[in-house]
Amino acid sequence: MDALKAAQHYINRIVTDTSGMKVLLLDRETTPIISLVSTQSHLLSKEVYLVDRIDNVQRDTMRHLKCLCFLRPTDSSIQALVDELRSPKYGDYYIYFSNILKKSMIELLAENDESEVVQELQEFYADFYAPTPCLFHIGLTPATHPLFAEGHSWNPGALSRTVQGLSALLLSLKKRPNIRYERNSAMAQKLGRELEYLMNHESNLFGANTGDKTQLYILDRKNDPVTPLLTHWTYHAMLHELIGINNGRIDLSYLPDIRPEVKEVMLSQDQDSFFKQSQYLNFGDLGVSVKEFVDTYQSKSSSHHKIDSISDMKRFVEAYPEFRKLSGNVTKHVTLIGELSRIVGSRHLLAVSELEQSLACNEQHNTDLKALRALIADPSIQPENKVRCVVLYALRYERAQSNALHDLKQQLLSSGVDADLVSTVDVVLRYSGLRERQSDIFQNENIFSRGRNMFKGLQGTENVYTQHTPALAEMLEQLLRGRQGLHWQERLPNLDPQARPPTIGNESGIFNQDIIVFVVGGVTMDEEKAVASLNARFGSQNVRIMLGGTSIHNSHTFLNELSTTFI
Repeated sequence: MDALKAAQHYINRIVTDTSGMKVLLLDRETTPIISLVSTQSHLLSKEVYLVDRIDNVQRDTMRHLKCLCFLRPTDSSIQALVDELRSPKYGDYYIYFSNILKKSMIELLAENDESEVVQELQEFYADFYAPTPCLFHIGLTPATHPLFAEGHSWNPGALSRTVQGLSALLLSLKKRPNIRYERNSAMAQKLGRELEYLMNHESNLFGANTGDKTQLYILDRKNDPVTPLLTHWTYHAMLHELIGINNGRIDLSYLPDIRPEVKEVMLSQDQDSFFKQSQYLNFGDLGVSVKEFVDTYQSKSSSHHKIDSISDMKRFVEAYPEFRKLSGNVTKHVTLIGELSRIVGSRHLLAVSELEQSLACNEQHNTDLKALRALIADPSIQPENKVRCVVLYALRYERAQSNALHDLKQQLLSSGVDADLVSTVDVVLRYSGLRERQSDIFQNENIFSRGRNMFKGLQGTENVYTQHTPALAEMLEQLLRGRQGLHWQERLPNLDPQARPPTIGNESGIFNQDIIVFVVGGVTMDEEKAVASLNARFGSQNVRIMLGGTSIHNSHTFLNELSTTFI
């Protein structure tokens, strides 16, 4: 059960089933889908000599080329294809849609293929984004598909897109799962019912639900608002939080004197072995890993430069152009790590993170309040980080008698924080305060306080605290160990109330299960790391877990999505 390979399978079929020189036409949404799972060099090796957008009307006519079209079955893409078929620019057309086609769409295309250039029309279910094998998302953003309508209800367009993306994933994996959802989430239940309806309506594609032991758990982000608010210290999570990752790409063009080859870099497990090995390393261990690689090259080059820190590594790489040429991936990561190190220092994130972890994991109101007031008063701390810590305080001490939230918000305003940014504190409480969450995520200290784990690395990479464990990881841990009981049956009921609750494991922890967890409201890189860890631990017992969400969040995108609806 691998989201990356599932998408790659379809893309490889598209570019290999047709021989000869080809052009590949994509639309706005299939372009990033392909960029995550394939490369330009791979496409060239399959005789795809040109990749373009179907909505680009300036394309030249090249009738000697065959045309591969990979499109989403949307009204805009269908219309663009109709326009193309009315005046074809290429010899033959092989058309692949990323999801189920309506009969009316097929009829419309047939009516407009007057030149009879369409040689093939198929459905290839790669209608989701797959950054890693165990992670997928639907790519919903407030600009393209706002998640919420009024209150805690689906925006119809976002619901439709999510059902399409999730159903495509199931079809690509050949799964028809049993569906369970978080009891307090109308959005999770609505998504489950729409998906179940589609599977029943398209039973010829999904088959009968017999013998499939796959479980689909539909969760709601509002039941764990803490995880996306924290600073996480693993490589992949830090890149997403501090620099930003957009469909596997990182933009570094804002850096002064940045070399052209690293202005935009791609993260890919398939193409980048160092990233594959290092994406879940914490920041200190990551520095050690890069340093070992540089030390290896240094010994081969007979160089005697002293390398003790990230800054030393950057200077060494700059001094050896041949190293850059031979080891582009490591050069890329030295640049990324250097920028992460700079951001951590300039934003004082170690101090911020320590307070975040205390607020997330420990019940010590007076100590937290004192530290929080000092943080707000510190002009070197970014306003966004001050507000994140106040949001965590508001969630933890929402009903505390000595709650000082009003005073903290006034202090934020007095320290120059923008009023709209301060208002996000109330936004988060409206979205996932105690009345909205299924349970108080702060009550069980055994789950959310794991002791203060510190990591060590290069000089200049100081110790940080990483106590917090995502609620999703704790839920899966208990389910996989057979600790279900009435609690989980009540919290995660079957979509069909008449269905017998599925058995994930037994008390001895022996099980044979495929599990897909989907989070309405987005997932985080920290949760992906937790799922990857569970896969590694339980894989020998034939358990495979996949994580998906409406989007992949960092703290900025999470708060922005809520602010567009609840402000």
